[in-house]
Amino acid sequence: ININVTLIFSVETYDRVARAYIAGLRRLRETNRPLGSVRSVASVFVSRVDTLTDKKLEALLKTEIDPSRKARVGSLIGKVAVANSKMIYQRFKELFGAKDFRDLAEAGAHVQRPLWGSTGTKNPKYSDVLYVEELIGEETVNTIPSQTLAAFTDHGKVRNSLEEDLQSAKDILKRLSETGIDLDAVTDELQKQGVQAFIDSYNQLIDRIAAKRDELKSRGKSK
Repeated sequence: ININVTLIFSVETYDRVARAYIAGLRRLRETNRPLGSVRSVASVFVSRVDTLTDKKLEALLKTEIDPSRKARVGSLIGKVAVANSKMIYQRFKELFGAKDFRDLAEAGAHVQRPLWGSTGTKNPKYSDVLYVEELIGEETVNTIPSQTLAAFTDHGKVRNSLEEDLQSAKDILKRLSETGIDLDAVTDELQKQGVQAFIDSYNQLIDRIAAKRDELKSRGKSK
């Protein structure tokens, strides 16, 4: 079964998803069935991380008095989502470059590719290609919204950006923690919100189907 595992926000959640995929491949190999037919992506939602962390950082700015600390907090706005995604990509390379997976790859297995979702820029102050231009790397997918794709086609730059400034990405996440903002709590909140949104959409669909069923039933009776 080919699966898109979605609503991933944190390195920890990504790690569990990737390990589950690899464990599934091992179980499949034990049945002597081919591994090459299995494909999967791990969908990491990007811009929502900035949306929530920016909100928390801006709240800190309103109460911060010390100029140097204020500048430090302000420098993190719009930077967390890309830094977090780069760390997820590094974990991807670690897991799928390890001996455990290389053995599976030799038997025909494919990597589970990181997929960057929610990559349209929501904040007009940021580059309209921010979450495309800064998340380019081998074995990745980006579900680019059509407007963002048009912008990138017009003025985006292609480079292996996921491998750039890794120490800077680590420093951004460290400085975020020093402000008192817990990234794990942020990503946990986002995941819960995302799951609830999916639940609400599913329930709305079921309600509409039920309403249509009742409508068709009543029409049948009236005839």
